[in-house]
Amino acid sequence: MPTIAEKILCGKAGEIVEREVDYIMVNDVTGVPAFEVFEELEPAGELKKEKVVVVQDHYVPNKDVASAEQAKALREYARRYGIVNYYEIGKGGICHQVMVEDGFAAPGRLIIGADSHTCSYGALGSFSTGVGSTEAAAAMATGRLWFKVPATQKFVINGELKRYVMGKDIVLHIIGDIGVSGSLYKSQEFYGTAIENLCLSDRITISNMAVEAGAKAGIIPPDEKVFEFLNGRVRGDYKAVYADTESEYEEVFEYDASGIVPTVAKPFSPENTVPASELDVPIDQAYLGSCTNGRIEDLRVAAAILKGKSVNREVRMIVVPASEKVFGQAIEEGLIKIFLEADAFVCGPTCGACLGGHIGVLAKGERCVSTTNRNFIGRMGHKDSEVYLANPAVVAASAIKGRITDPTELR
Repeated sequence: MPTIAEKILCGKAGEIVEREVDYIMVNDVTGVPAFEVFEELEPAGELKKEKVVVVQDHYVPNKDVASAEQAKALREYARRYGIVNYYEIGKGGICHQVMVEDGFAAPGRLIIGADSHTCSYGALGSFSTGVGSTEAAAAMATGRLWFKVPATQKFVINGELKRYVMGKDIVLHIIGDIGVSGSLYKSQEFYGTAIENLCLSDRITISNMAVEAGAKAGIIPPDEKVFEFLNGRVRGDYKAVYADTESEYEEVFEYDASGIVPTVAKPFSPENTVPASELDVPIDQAYLGSCTNGRIEDLRVAAAILKGKSVNREVRMIVVPASEKVFGQAIEEGLIKIFLEADAFVCGPTCGACLGGHIGVLAKGERCVSTTNRNFIGRMGHKDSEVYLANPAVVAASAIKGRITDPTELR
């Protein structure tokens, strides 16, 4: 019996299929080459503009002349082709947050994006996956793309999570178990009481990092939390898709939620995981943000820990809401004031530091504990810097203590 991926792609694992896609997302890094390839295709004037979403987010605001020229080129393409779903600086945010909060992602949809973390939308029951700029261009021209239907792994997490354990810890725990190639070209499906009890934000974090285990998609069956979130915001109609009771999974992994603790991935791989309580590593920077953990729920967790306290004198903390809407809500809730009073630096939504672009680049020998999704060599700056991946609570606690800290240690 078919899995969710097989149902959405209308094929069996291993088959090559060609399917109509619902949306194609590109950003300021991948969009320009996608449009360049599109213009090499014939006929060049038939861009499926109703399916295309363009977001300025990676080098926002532009950090130098090269990034300014790139942003300008993308802006001009969007104007030339009349892209309605174009998100300018100050009007959107990080692409994956925009795709979710502005109603593009929905259950049963097939979405591609020229960014590897497009798999985030699986948290709403979509089959969403990252593609190259050339593939995005082909879909922009035809509205369709070919796929190899992936086999599916099932992950079941039952039980109650401990305090300060979040979606980030669940996915790091899984990646630490199966490795960064453990789901290579597979679709992941997540089940269990622990998943059901998670807020949508934590589910997005899990789906977001499915690609860090090599997965093509990380899908969570949609429920009332998803339907409620989409009410009044989703674009068009959608139909939820679920796996059959007797679906055939390549592998099944089961975890006890009570055994998962605040977890950190040490350099230089997301699979290099260890309990936060086992580390005593001094840090230079604490980063809260990104498409992985820059939502309002993440900011609330960190602000609750930082309230009435200060960032360690030896540490700089950077807070980056994932979108303008999240930023505005954080202001209304008084979270930004808490961050500022704690001596954190707060800026508007950008991907900058996550990819070592700007607003948080690390110097030689510096260490950062970060809510981002990758900690490869040189990921956030100098090749001799280090990034430790963690949840928002761990990042906030570490900023206060000046070293990587399990938040349960705070008094």
